[in-house]
Amino acid sequence: MKYISELKPAAAQPRPNTRLITNAMPLRSQTARRNEASGFPRPQARKAQNAQRNYERYLALARTEALAGDRIVAENYFQHAEHYFRSMGENPN
Repeated sequence: MKYISELKPAAAQPRPNTRLITNAMPLRSQTARRNEASGFPRPQARKAQNAQRNYERYLALARTEALAGDRIVAENYFQHAEHYFRSMGENPN
């Protein structure tokens, strides 16, 4: 049996993942270039026809869940549908 004086304090004991953390690169090592063109086309979710399709899809999912009795999931789908409904109003295309 070890005496309390022989035990190392918890802070002095090495942790198993310490080496991984110390060798990890900082998260902000790369410069953020959010406003520059990346050479890839933008996602099609910005287009009005896809907003219409997503609106109808989430509205159908919300109605199905409401009929099944799950009000929380239905409300979540209604909020998604509302988002796409608003984005359809913003895009005149």
